[in-house]
Amino acid sequence: MRVILAEDSTLLREGLSRLLAEEGHEVVGSFGDAITLLPAVAKTEPDIVVVDVRMPPTHTDEGLRAALRIRRDHPDVGVLILSQHVEKRFTVELLSGDINGVGYVLKDRVVRVEEFLDALERVGDGGSAFDPEVVRQLLSRTSHGDPLATLTDREREVLELMAEGHTNDAIAKRLFVSRSAVEKHVNAIFTKLELTANTDGYSRRVLAVLRYLDS
Repeated sequence: MRVILAEDSTLLREGLSRLLAEEGHEVVGSFGDAITLLPAVAKTEPDIVVVDVRMPPTHTDEGLRAALRIRRDHPDVGVLILSQHVEKRFTVELLSGDINGVGYVLKDRVVRVEEFLDALERVGDGGSAFDPEVVRQLLSRTSHGDPLATLTDREREVLELMAEGHTNDAIAKRLFVSRSAVEKHVNAIFTKLELTANTDGYSRRVLAVLRYLDS
């Protein structure tokens, strides 16, 4: 997989670069700011860009803005957001469209190498990957008397795993239940959230959840 890294911490950037090279990925670019990132993406067309949210010069949201632009101008390039915190302002905008090839993981997750690599590969292959904490904070945005309140604890667990980008099989393994049990919970969730019954695709399910969260 051809990867571009955009991270202003030289130590983290170099560490990720070495990790990805050791795992057989090709790091085709490594940058410390979003200004040099964008032309590099246009020139090299990588499979995926790993980008920090806060980058020079203001260290506010340059990385997330660059991610939005990459999604707009290069829809075939995957974008995996790295952040110390959940940045809600532009995250909903990033996730409100087609989220195939989009991921958002917290930097704490990077130290869990297998989880980070799994997220990277899922997004690079056109899937989605979201940190459980990101999902929890987005779900909390709509806790004021809405259909989410009608979900059972188990349905909420399934919904959170769906929003993280897991398939029904993966959810079943994590919750130690059968696939059919997960499918029943998924159908119940769609019914309670008044979502259409044809949201069978994994990315469509996540998109439906995030659209609901944005409502």
